[in-house]
Amino acid sequence: MQTIKDLDIVALTEDIEATHFETKEIIKLSKGQVGTVVMEFDGSAFEVEFSHQDGTTYAMETIPATMLMLLHYELVDSVS
Repeated sequence: MQTIKDLDIVALTEDIEATHFETKEIIKLSKGQVGTVVMEFDGSAFEVEFSHQDGTTYAMETIPATMLMLLHYELVDSVS
């Protein structure tokens, strides 16, 4: 199993409440919401930036590793 590191793309494994980056209003981030890891805290938690496709950040939250799934865009392992 690969470990999560800075700049990895991750997805939430459950819904969470977050604070909107600009308005400071409470928002809901849904299971499957995709973000980018911007900082690691001893592998137990990660600062994750959530943004629109145009790059505008709407949330930046510290998320426990147990609530994140690492996403892969290429083949990770083969079954040989």
